[in-house]
Amino acid sequence: MTGETLEPTRGKLERSLSQRIQALYRSQLGQQTSQPLCHLLDDKLIIVLENGVTKPEKLLAENGQQDLAGQVRTQLESVLEGQLKDLIKEVLGVGVTDLLSDATLETGRTGTIAILESAPKVRDSSSQSKTQPKTQPKTQPETSES
Repeated sequence: MTGETLEPTRGKLERSLSQRIQALYRSQLGQQTSQPLCHLLDDKLIIVLENGVTKPEKLLAENGQQDLAGQVRTQLESVLEGQLKDLIKEVLGVGVTDLLSDATLETGRTGTIAILESAPKVRDSSSQSKTQPKTQPKTQPETSES
């Protein structure tokens, strides 16, 4: 039982990653993003970020400089890549073997897929929390004397 409590749930890891990624964008780019959506799927992590495109990128794109805005985005992703890999490793406890990113300047969304070295260890909260409450209330009232 002690080993189970040391491993976080998948949801807790996803929430922690979301908060840390949002803080990374705020501290490094001065960009206030919406809460990133993070989904952990075995040895893959999917990150979708609303409002991930910076004001200078938007300004360039809106003034006919889409190519330059795209180059700026590519350079920003390159600079942030190492920090994002370190952050993911710190939170999940496993390294990143590949990081695939892209952004859509028109919508301001960015998407990242991280291929992990292995699936992080997580506690299976769904089977424990769903079976225990259902079993205990049924057995207790039936065995109690009225």
